Amino acid sequence: MNHPRPLRRSRTQRVIAGVCAGLAHHFGIDVGLMRVLYVLVSILSAAFPGILVYIIMWIVIPEEPAA
Repeated sequence: MNHPRPLRRSRTQRVIAGVCAGLAHHFGIDVGLMRVLYVLVSILSAAFPGILVYIIMWIVIPEEPAA
């Protein structure tokens, strides 16, 4: 059985805090695609406060260990 990687914020592919890169690695999709999807969902959905959710994930999701 293929186990997903643990959810961690990226140290190497971060733009702000590494949240989207960490989500992309966890779900096995392209980092750029994850960023575009996150922005689109944030803009197109009034029920999804993207900035607030991003800040909460920044605080809650641990950073990946140093290499």
